[in-house]
Formats: sequence, C-alpha cells, structure tokens
Amino acid sequence: MMTVKKEPWKEWKHITKLDPDKQITEAALETIVESGTDAIMISGTQNITDKNVSQLTTLLKEYKIPKILEPATPDAVVYGDIDYIFVPLVLNSMDLEWIIGKHVKWIKTHKINWDRVIPEGYIVLNPESAVAKLTKSVTNLTTEEVKAYAEYAEKYLRLPIIYIEYSGTYGDSKLVKDLSELLSEASLFYGGGIDTKERAIEMRSYADVIIVGNVVYTNEEKFLATVPDL
Repeated sequence: MMTVKKEPWKEWKHITKLDPDKQITEAALETIVESGTDAIMISGTQNITDKNVSQLTTLLKEYKIPKILEPATPDAVVYGDIDYIFVPLVLNSMDLEWIIGKHVKWIKTHKINWDRVIPEGYIVLNPESAVAKLTKSVTNLTTEEVKAYAEYAEKYLRLPIIYIEYSGTYGDSKLVKDLSELLSEASLFYGGGIDTKERAIEMRSYADVIIVGNVVYTNEEKFLATVPDL
C-alpha cells in the first residue's frame, strides 16, 4: 500500500481507467504501469461486482502506482490494495440515487475508511453512453449550464474534483477550455474518446488531468501515445 498524500492528483496529468468487466493480461498491465501514467483508476458502469473488482486489484497488487477505485455501487467497494476511493456525484442526473441515494446507503451499510474517500462532481455529457443512460443524466446542456454545474460543485459543494465525462466519444475542447478558466480551486478531470496523441495533447492543455480508458483494450501503441512525455 502506498502512502496517501494530500491531494496527489494536483501533480498528476494522466490516469488510466481499467474496467473490471473487461479482460486484461498481466503483460498489458505491466505495459500500462511502465508507460508513465500517473495512476490507475478501476471504474466501470456495467456488471461491476466486488468479485471482479477484487480480481483486478489482485492483479495490480504488486505494482507501485497509485490505485483508485471509482465504484458504481456500494457493493463493489473493496479496500484491500486501493489507495483512494473516488466517489462520483452525478450532478446532472435526474435520479437522486446518483447524487445522494447510493452514497447514504453506503454509509449506512459499510464501515468506511474516510481517509481514502475523495468526492468527485461528475458532469456526464454523452447521451449514448452507458453511464448517461444508467444515471438518467440530462446531457443536452448549454455551455452556460455546464459552467453553472461546475461552479456549483466547486464553490457551493466544495468538491475537490470536477470530472467532465464524455465516456466513449471525444468531447468539446472549447467547453473544457472554458471550464479550465472558470475553476480556481477544484481540479478539472476530462475523460472520453482520447485515443490519439493529438487528442491527449489538446485536452491536457485545458484539463488538469486526462483519463484514458477504452483505447487500452484496442490499441497498445495508441494508448502509449496518449501518455505525456517523461
């Protein structure tokens, strides 16, 4: 287990997201860890269980890299070899389960190590994504509406991370730029469709941290191109 530091993501640029519901080899994991990525995020939307989360964390156990669990449900939370638990509040969801419901259930039914828990303000913007459909997110937002959600999360809720999630498609870089200029305290995370070096460079120029996931499973060379030069 790595030593937990205060707000380590302030120094990060690149996170690799791994889905517990997808198969990955030990050789691929070694490539990811050695790529220069700053952290591994274990996260997914469909078929996420404590069993497949535990299987993935076991594979990662020996690697000295920050490991983040971003749980889709309280039942999928495992502590074991996890350094941080990033808990999303889906701000533009029409279902309170994803803003407060599941969070209260988790607190009621589990003994929580709060030192590892970091809340995230999620804004989901791809209507075709599994996460948008599951959380009933309103995605047809104007730029001003997205900025209002982000400002509410930073100034009112005091959330340390604002996560713009396009999940599976490449998003609006102008919007991410506007948010980077708006936020002054929270770290801006961006995820979605980063599968080339050019896209990685563009979003990294605005977001504090980019999250790269799907390309890990489809093209190793393209994934490696998304990692900042060391």
